[in-house]
Amino acid sequence: MPVASEGPDPLSYFSRAASKLHSQWLRMTYPFHKFGKGISIHTSCEIARGNASHIAFGDYVYLAPDVWVNIEAHVNVAAPALSFGSGCRIGRRSVISAKNQIIFEDDILLAPGVLVMDHNHEYSNTDLPIHAQGTTAGGRITIERNCWLGYGSVIFCGKGELRLGRNSVVGANSVVTQSFPAYSVVAGNPAKLVKRYDPDLQRWVSVKEDIQNHDAAATTGRR
Repeated sequence: MPVASEGPDPLSYFSRAASKLHSQWLRMTYPFHKFGKGISIHTSCEIARGNASHIAFGDYVYLAPDVWVNIEAHVNVAAPALSFGSGCRIGRRSVISAKNQIIFEDDILLAPGVLVMDHNHEYSNTDLPIHAQGTTAGGRITIERNCWLGYGSVIFCGKGELRLGRNSVVGANSVVTQSFPAYSVVAGNPAKLVKRYDPDLQRWVSVKEDIQNHDAAATTGRR
């Protein structure tokens, strides 16, 4: 019997070729606000052509299978409602839905099944079906560069502005509804700060250790 050789399945090359052709088709036929070089969008991703003018892609953006990119009714045509910075990698089955503005800066990594949404379904009128009430006014979301959003996490902004600082990490299945500074590790529902990077110590410190250090410094100062 022939021995199977190591390495990738030859059929995987067909999938890669299909994604490349699909990405080229999108480049040529969809009126994106911006469409950089080296972009790979899987054939199973859902992006409505009518939404393309509100979407901007930097260079070398990757959308894995079954990603849904959605744009709600959008008024501000001066800037894209949804921007992917260069080097962003969006995990499979992720959903990104923008009404006002969602900005992914460079090198953002999304695990599978992440939801990023800057609005909500309206439900205030109890006499109408929720699906007939449209959406709320919502807010704006900025994910600064080099952040990692873990599996099944949710970034949701119902109003105002939500900003996740650079080099931050969101734990799996966490729900982020408020801003966090740069170099934060957050987890939970609702998400809370777990640890942060301390530039003075040049390492990551837990919230508990951070409080202890702060208390020690305050005690020393009183003396």
